[in-house]
Amino acid sequence: MTLRQRVRTIVDASWFQGTVVTLILVNGVILGVETSPRIMEEHGTLLHGIDLCILALFVVELLLRIYAHRAEFFRDPWSWFDLVIVGIALLPTSGPFSVLRVLRVLRVLRLLSVIPSLRHVVAGLFRALPGMLSILFLVILLLYVAAVMATRLFADVSPQYFADLPTSLFTLFQIATADGWGTIAKDVMEHMPMAWIFFVVFVLVSTLVALNLFIAVAVEALEKDDDRPGGGGEGPVGGGRAGPDGEGPDGQRLILVELRALRAEVAQLRREREEVGRG
Repeated sequence: MTLRQRVRTIVDASWFQGTVVTLILVNGVILGVETSPRIMEEHGTLLHGIDLCILALFVVELLLRIYAHRAEFFRDPWSWFDLVIVGIALLPTSGPFSVLRVLRVLRVLRLLSVIPSLRHVVAGLFRALPGMLSILFLVILLLYVAAVMATRLFADVSPQYFADLPTSLFTLFQIATADGWGTIAKDVMEHMPMAWIFFVVFVLVSTLVALNLFIAVAVEALEKDDDRPGGGGEGPVGGGRAGPDGEGPDGQRLILVELRALRAEVAQLRREREEVGRG
């Protein structure tokens, strides 16, 4: 095996992926602990040192994957995701760029690219985006119509909630999130007792129906992804598993081994034929 093949075997190994997951989790814990002023005052230097060491290991890991997979690395969207996340962590965080220190927590999102089941969920959600956008447009349309109706009906009796269209839109969005909608409804019902009909219908349609539609679209996309051959959101780089047609690092290595064995058999047959010809 060449050096590149050895490196590829290492970066595709399950223990290597497990080590990366462990580093991401440890890094996430450290970033959370750094929010405590008391702990930072006592152990800030040590935590910063560990954080820098983990970041250096992430950079080394990406360099090894680039060396091992070459062009395949840049054809995988998840590899670009890892590059961006680690690249953000390498940006300067002093002076006018100090606000970028907050973005260090994005390194925890690397779990999405490392864990196959999470990649599967994210890929399914991306495939569900067209359907979700249609539902979102329906919800916005419903919100607009309800806001116009509420402004016309309740502007005089409850101006603090329904004085104009923007105020009504914000109030109805608050009701759709179930944030204190009972208080708003009671304030209106003191002047219009039958107003409960409007609020109950709006809550049922905007919250229950719309939420269930979003869930149904997401579940359908995940089920379709499961039914696809080789489904599971695994890319060619870093997946560590072969697909049904021999795709993936393990499948490629198996094909290479078979080709080498076939080449050796052909070479042996040639030598035997040459020996027979000389005899």
